[in-house]
Amino acid sequence: MSKTNRKQDALDYHSQGRPGKIQVVPTKPYSSQRDLTLAYSPGVAEPCLKIADNTEDVYKYTAKGNLVAVISNGTAVLGLGDIGPEASKPVMEGKGLLFKIFADIDVFDLELDTKNVDDFVKIVKALEPTFGGVNLEDIKAPECFEIERRLKEEMNIPVMHDDQHGTAIISAAALLNACDLQKKKIDKVKIVVNGAGAAAISCSRLYVSLGAKKENIVMCDRSGVIRSDRGNLDDIKKEFATPRNLNTLAEAMKDSDVFIGLSSADCVTVEMLKSMAKSPIVFAMANPNPEIAYDLAISSRKDLIMATGRSDYPNQVNNVLGFPYIFRGALDVRSTSINEEMKIAAVRAIAELARKSVPEAVNMAYNEKNIKFGKHYIIPKPMDFRLMTNVSMAVAKAAIESGVARKVITDWDAYAEELKRRLGMDDSIMRAITNKAKSAPKRVVFAEADNYKILKAAQIVKDDNIAIPILLGNREIIQQIIAENGLELEGVEIIEPALEPQRMAKYADSLFKKRQRRGVTLFEANKLLRDRNYFGASMVEFGEADAMISGLTKNYVSTIKPALQVIGTEEGVNRVAGMYMMMTEKGPVFFGDTTVNVDPTVEELVDLTLLLEKSVSKFNIQPRIALLSYSNFGSNEGIVPEKVRKAVKILHEKHPNIVVDGDMQGNFAMNNGLLKDNFPFSRLADAPANTLVFPNLESGNIAYKLLQELGGAEAVGPILLGLKKPVHIVQLGSSVREIVNMVTIAVLDVQAKEETANSTKRRSILTRIAKK
Repeated sequence: MSKTNRKQDALDYHSQGRPGKIQVVPTKPYSSQRDLTLAYSPGVAEPCLKIADNTEDVYKYTAKGNLVAVISNGTAVLGLGDIGPEASKPVMEGKGLLFKIFADIDVFDLELDTKNVDDFVKIVKALEPTFGGVNLEDIKAPECFEIERRLKEEMNIPVMHDDQHGTAIISAAALLNACDLQKKKIDKVKIVVNGAGAAAISCSRLYVSLGAKKENIVMCDRSGVIRSDRGNLDDIKKEFATPRNLNTLAEAMKDSDVFIGLSSADCVTVEMLKSMAKSPIVFAMANPNPEIAYDLAISSRKDLIMATGRSDYPNQVNNVLGFPYIFRGALDVRSTSINEEMKIAAVRAIAELARKSVPEAVNMAYNEKNIKFGKHYIIPKPMDFRLMTNVSMAVAKAAIESGVARKVITDWDAYAEELKRRLGMDDSIMRAITNKAKSAPKRVVFAEADNYKILKAAQIVKDDNIAIPILLGNREIIQQIIAENGLELEGVEIIEPALEPQRMAKYADSLFKKRQRRGVTLFEANKLLRDRNYFGASMVEFGEADAMISGLTKNYVSTIKPALQVIGTEEGVNRVAGMYMMMTEKGPVFFGDTTVNVDPTVEELVDLTLLLEKSVSKFNIQPRIALLSYSNFGSNEGIVPEKVRKAVKILHEKHPNIVVDGDMQGNFAMNNGLLKDNFPFSRLADAPANTLVFPNLESGNIAYKLLQELGGAEAVGPILLGLKKPVHIVQLGSSVREIVNMVTIAVLDVQAKEETANSTKRRSILTRIAKK
């Protein structure tokens, strides 16, 4: 290989993308000696020399453009105050995690042991070559104002103090929407701000930028109203001092339209609330307890709109709605700062998003049927994956238009797709599923609890409040594995079937009665119950657990058989089936049948399709179903295409409301453009399928495993369909993550069955009432 080629290979190895393009930093190979020479000596010299000639090339050949520093001195940590840099580190690490989860931004946290403004600025400024941006965090006022001001003036990368601007941006978006709903004009509203710290000052300034009048703002601190005739006011407080003859918070709130609380708990009374003008807006954002309790406030005035900083009430003012996406947009255009135009763009993007129809994945994440714009929903939910594109793009555009961007994006559609890929639709749907599971955790029995992976998964679902684990197996062995691996499963129920004679007798008697005409004697039933799959399934059948997880160490058949014999199928279901949720870059795609039915008949294909349709709907996703073969609508003859066509005909005739079509080849099912060009009559021509029905087990099994290995898709499953009560079977050798995913699906399955049962019960009651 020539020297020139080696140089180019080294440059390509370190290149993060070409100018004008936004792309994910690729994962570098490291499997050979050649890779090592490209990554370090001697290959690393080539990008070093390029950057030495042009320092801007540091963005091209390194990860600087996706690296943010989260920096604090620990002087104003959450509600804890000045606890020092070491004690602030967990908060900074948590902030870094949020950057990565929500916007795919890498973070290095830095805790500085200095309260001196000059020293702080000098240290951070010296770090500029390393980072693409700086997020200042938990620095007390008034030093935080001076630190941010100087760093923004002296550095050539975006700098933002999130405690100031994050709260300001999110609350400003909420304020715009609340004013609209309450039919108030922002330039007319009278605003009371309780608190005069960094967030309060920044909020007030941003409201003024959006049209609020400074003379209409009254700010209070611990001493009462900040009046212009008060002595010893610093320059920051002077900015919002009022000449009006007001002294107390109670006086200030009389006839006011808006209350902004950035102070302390329970400082606002019902009387103060009642003294406000008609249709008031109350943002009580003190954490963990607001200035007035939410329930007390809404019971005192029916005409108010209220927001808090808490997640357990509507309208949470949460900074995570802003900072990840503000930095994402700023980094992607290589902005030199985060200016007022970019902040206002973020405000308007967040406000506008709340007015749009909410995706089903977001509804599901919050266990809601139909979240929509109104007094209980004035700002988007943190789990709304659209924030990534809407806010980041708005910020990037504002940076370009205001002249602080060093990289110009011309293809905004491509940028939107890149942002979606960074987030990953699979992540959003799994986050939604997990959040719904957390809303009502269920008891899940683990039939193979004498296994480290199972116990680790049990700890995760317990800690994350996804499920309440019940462990089956030898108590001594389970406790030994827990102790050896330092697992935290204190208080989790452990059941050793051999030590449960009463349960064994009860379960065996039930199994005998169900299977006595299938050759099972009472003696054999007792023997079968020694198998933990039979015991666990019996716990579910008797309501002593809500769902069962098994299969890690046994083959599929030996796990599914006990579930079928003990629990049985749902009413109206003739057979069970297996489904995988494949997490692809384009979102989830559901495959069935992949594990149970070897060569389904026409009628069985119809049953399978109906099972899949019902199951996919549980995820709040509208199923778009393609029945696959090697033919497109009769283009080829054969046993398989004919079987599929007959099944589709039955589905169209008997279930016209289901979006289903076939027979069709896999590429036509997933490419609606191709389908529309060639077969415009298809019911799937307007959008690609998200649910694929395979004509036999062989094709389905091969397809999901190939996609998993070659396509980079994550497989969640197999999800067992058609059982009366939830039993889910993990693959042999599944990872802990895969087991956790299956537990989450199991909890969701229980919730769905409960909702269906409750709905049926309500209809029955209403029918009886109507007859009376």
